[in-house]
Amino acid sequence: MANVTVGKLLNVIDVTNTLGEGVQWHALSQCIWWTDIQESCLYSYSTKSSQLNKHTMPERVGCFAFIENDPRIIVAFASGIAFYDFSSKSLEWIDKPEEHIKGNRFNDGRVDRQGRFWYGSLVENKESSEQSAFLYMLNSRGKSIAKETNIEIANGLCWSPDGKTLYHADSPQQKIHQYDFNTATTELSNKKLFAKTAPGSFPDGSTIDSDGYLWNAQWGGSRVVRYNPQGEIDLCIDVPVSQPSCVAFGGPNLDWLMITSARQDLSENELSQQPLAGNLFIYQVNGTTGLEENKFILP
Repeated sequence: MANVTVGKLLNVIDVTNTLGEGVQWHALSQCIWWTDIQESCLYSYSTKSSQLNKHTMPERVGCFAFIENDPRIIVAFASGIAFYDFSSKSLEWIDKPEEHIKGNRFNDGRVDRQGRFWYGSLVENKESSEQSAFLYMLNSRGKSIAKETNIEIANGLCWSPDGKTLYHADSPQQKIHQYDFNTATTELSNKKLFAKTAPGSFPDGSTIDSDGYLWNAQWGGSRVVRYNPQGEIDLCIDVPVSQPSCVAFGGPNLDWLMITSARQDLSENELSQQPLAGNLFIYQVNGTTGLEENKFILP
């Protein structure tokens, strides 16, 4: 296996997001997409024209995915799951599984290798001691099936290249877990600790490269960490912001590492020390590539 390194910083997209998240590459248009959750908008950046577009959304967007052979996207808004059409700016609600839980909103999510949409929630305002968040999968009838419970902040969802291992983090616990994943039945089993982050570092968005290594943005830790399939640290990338929030591979050769970041809850003094906070960073990766993001397949 080639020696993997992260080379020069290729570009900084100056967006000063409050809470940049959910970055992904759209190969057909050669665009980078991501959400600023707290500002209720999606961004798209064309790597061909260098044009940046900001799309105002009807609610905060926790995560989203493109749809196979369909111009719409599927979105986990703060309050539920919906299809969104950019041309008409219309949305079609699919499900609101936590409508009864005051203080929760939807957060990180992704499409599995078989084209199913998964999404987790977080406890934003704790209204009761037993309140918790969940990890869901959207089934073929448009209903949300809870796949994991007793979560504070669902994050870092991704799958191994063969789709048979699922990774998921509960950020405040500072733990990334792995599960055996039955690709046919979607059953999760054999939950075990994959990695524990360093003090002050909280696991946020993750992605898997073509070698099956996991890359994780570590909120509060000013770094992105690459773990081997055994959960051992292979590589650490220091970034010029304290709150890197999500990572993905992109570019024509899937050898760019794209990292979103946040300014949320930073003091004026902290912001003066990290003026690039909230921007999107693109680094050159050598020795490995990413995997194309899966699209949601309509049932």
